[in-house]
Amino acid sequence: MTASPHDIARQGDLSTMENKLADGLDPNLVDARGFSLLMIAAYSNQTAMTRLLLKGGAQADIKDARGNTPLMGMAFKGHLEPSKVLLEHGADVNFSNAEGTTPLMMCAMFGQIELAKLLVEYGADKSLVDLQGKSALDHASAKSLEEPFLATFR
Repeated sequence: MTASPHDIARQGDLSTMENKLADGLDPNLVDARGFSLLMIAAYSNQTAMTRLLLKGGAQADIKDARGNTPLMGMAFKGHLEPSKVLLEHGADVNFSNAEGTTPLMMCAMFGQIELAKLLVEYGADKSLVDLQGKSALDHASAKSLEEPFLATFR
C-alpha cells in the first residue's frame, strides 16, 4: 500500500516527498481533518521535511480546521527546530486564531518556555490579549508557572 502524502510528511521521507512535489503535489494539501502537510511535518518534529515543504511553496501560516497555524501547533508540542524553520520562512509570530489566542499564549498554556523565549526573540508581542482579555502572562500565571519562567511573558 502506498503511503499518503501526510504519512510521508509525518515520517520525514524527503526523497519521496521531493518526487511527489516535482510531480505536482500541492504543498498546501490538507487531509480530511484539515491538517496541512506542513502542520503534520512540523508537529511530527520533522525539521528537514518542514523546510522542504516551505521551499516547495507551502504557506507558513496555513490554518487548520480550527484556525491554528503550524507555529501554534509547535506551541503545543514545543519542537524548537521546526519552529525556527517556520519563523525563518515568515510564520507570523503574532497570528491569532478565532479565540484571539497567539502562539505565545499557547506556549504559556502548555508550559513551553524555551519556545516562548524563541517567539519573543522573533518579536512576539507580550501585550496582546485574547477574546477573554487574557495575555500570555495571564495564561502562564493560571498554569502556575513560577519565576524565572513568568519573566518570559512580562
